[in-house]
Amino acid sequence: MVTQTQLTQLGLFDAKVPRYTSYPTAPHFSNDVGPDTYVQWIKALPVDGEISLYVHVPFCRRLCWFCACRTQGTQNDAPVEAYLKTLLSELDMLARHLPEGTRLSRLHWGGGTPTLLQPQMMTELATKIAQIAPFAPNYEFSVEIDPNEIDAARLDALAAAGMNRASIGVQDFDEGIQQSIGRLQSFDITRDAADMIRARGIQSLNADILFGLPHQTNEKITQSVQKLLALSPDRVALYGYAHVPWMAKRQQMIPSDALPTPQERLGLFETAARLFEWDGYDAIGIDHFARPEDGLAKAARAGRLRRNFQGYTDDTAAALIGVGASSISRFAQGFAQNAPATGAHTAKIRENRFSISRGHTFSAEDKLRGRMIEALMCDFEINAEELRRDFGLSHAEVGRRFADIARGYDGLLHVTADRLAIPPDARALTRMIARSIDAYDLSKAGHSSAI
Repeated sequence: MVTQTQLTQLGLFDAKVPRYTSYPTAPHFSNDVGPDTYVQWIKALPVDGEISLYVHVPFCRRLCWFCACRTQGTQNDAPVEAYLKTLLSELDMLARHLPEGTRLSRLHWGGGTPTLLQPQMMTELATKIAQIAPFAPNYEFSVEIDPNEIDAARLDALAAAGMNRASIGVQDFDEGIQQSIGRLQSFDITRDAADMIRARGIQSLNADILFGLPHQTNEKITQSVQKLLALSPDRVALYGYAHVPWMAKRQQMIPSDALPTPQERLGLFETAARLFEWDGYDAIGIDHFARPEDGLAKAARAGRLRRNFQGYTDDTAAALIGVGASSISRFAQGFAQNAPATGAHTAKIRENRFSISRGHTFSAEDKLRGRMIEALMCDFEINAEELRRDFGLSHAEVGRRFADIARGYDGLLHVTADRLAIPPDARALTRMIARSIDAYDLSKAGHSSAI
């Protein structure tokens, strides 16, 4: 049994580490990747293949203080309409380079607040996407929905466009906590949104909830989780609030002296996790929970779980292409990111050029270390046979790498000739263990708490 004393000695409560939704992480991207490289990578995709598409809508009616995403506030639709035109132009450019027969296995609209789009805007965007890459069989089209910014007409438009999974941000249902993070959203509004979604035949529902918020206690998170369970989401992301006010200036509005300690954060996570598991959810990776019949749970049981910029996924597409300001694409060859600022992105698209401003080309070592980190984050183990088969490592090299990872963890990890595994009671250390595989200088960026 791993004790809190051991976790303290190993540095869990002091460590700042990446979330590892990519490897290398975004702070290590450079300007070596530009529009020409991006086009080459698109053209190299297989004919009649499948891709994932992420569409970023960086606008919100209000800016929640806890959020560290690239967003901007607007009280009218004029900038949104202008941005939509940019998206449509970018999609047209993409269509000119996609191989013949490309289909979408996954489509995700994120932000920001995609449901800020008016119904006709949603229809126009969805129609354009369908023209350049129709859905594949068993596709998944998900949209991030703000219960405060949704109505029947917009849900009708999304349902008509083929949305079959909705994602609702909850954060916490306690009104005092909501006030402290600048996000007022009652349970009644959230329940009504879920009811409207399901009334349109969209049965797959995701929800996000945060731990580590100001004034949050085990009692309060218990109450919030129980309310969330009343909505019966298919999968839940239990994210740790990342307090990074040096990166997200709006977080300076949050009372830092009211934030729980790292030890209290771990207690909050464990309290919420127990409630989800008691209600029949499978634990998925480090921070997700899903009903056993959900695709994510099936993928986890089959060893097919993967990790990308949206978190955990069961998608096996050849590439994830991001459109919109700040979006990141992932290809077999590397990462490519659009200009983060909306103005800079729009200016490039108007010049009929992609706005790729930075990225990273994978080395062989990047691919190896990235897969090892992904395996730990998804399965809590690294399979030695996979490393030998897919990366050409010898038995001795695998053993050396396993020994390097295990060193410093005082015998907590299970290491054999066949695998390296993190036992269940040590999984709070997963991101720290992943960091020991990371070959890049982590001092280049301020990361969030390891728990």
